[in-house]
Amino acid sequence: MPTSLHRPTATGPDSLAPRAARRPCLEGDGTRSRTPGPQQGRVHQSGSGWSPVYVEENLGVMSVGFLLSSPDDAVIWRGPKKNGLIKQFLRDVDWGEVDYLIVDTPPGTSDEHLSVVQYLSATHVDGAVIITTPQEVALQDVRKEINFCHKVKLPIIGVVENMSGFICPKCKKESQIFPPTTGGAEKMCQNLNVSLLGKVPLDPRIGECCDKGQSFLSEAPESPATSSYRDIIQRIQEYCDQHHLPEEKII
Repeated sequence: MPTSLHRPTATGPDSLAPRAARRPCLEGDGTRSRTPGPQQGRVHQSGSGWSPVYVEENLGVMSVGFLLSSPDDAVIWRGPKKNGLIKQFLRDVDWGEVDYLIVDTPPGTSDEHLSVVQYLSATHVDGAVIITTPQEVALQDVRKEINFCHKVKLPIIGVVENMSGFICPKCKKESQIFPPTTGGAEKMCQNLNVSLLGKVPLDPRIGECCDKGQSFLSEAPESPATSSYRDIIQRIQEYCDQHHLPEEKII
């Protein structure tokens, strides 16, 4: 099972496995009520538990946003309430047979991260995929997240550098919108002995696809970002195949 300990790319769950594989995504941020894509989804309850909202036949999502009466409602909860919801999502949702379970968590090392690690301690978690951007202000948080993973003995699959440059679709020249003044994720990974899974360049169509609930990989197959996503996903799959036990993978 995969656990993302920083802001994810919305195309991650959609591209993590082949089309036949089942990969649910659990929104582990107890206060963020907006999940890209299935914005009109509603959770239904049956005898076997809550049913996740299916964006595609083999991609289910569960988020606190589906439990609110309005997408503009604020979620004002203290730690115990958020932790209880995460536990309920893990325990009471009828995920069915899955190949991957992706747990998306907020930036930082807060209650949500501790709860996910605690509640899944009896299972085999393949590891964490940590997302950063090139600038030092983001890397400072990511170093703390890496330290957090080491302290709670959570394996780190690797780091992804998001918003890593912008490649002009006309002239193909690359510009650094967020200059890596201290060497970016690549230098940080070298210093901390962590794998760099890849770098994803900026593409305005990523945001457009997120807002519309579309797969960026399908809508922009020629984009350099699509190529980066696919390379990163392949590396994650290879890591999970090498390290997982004969059960579903948790990232």
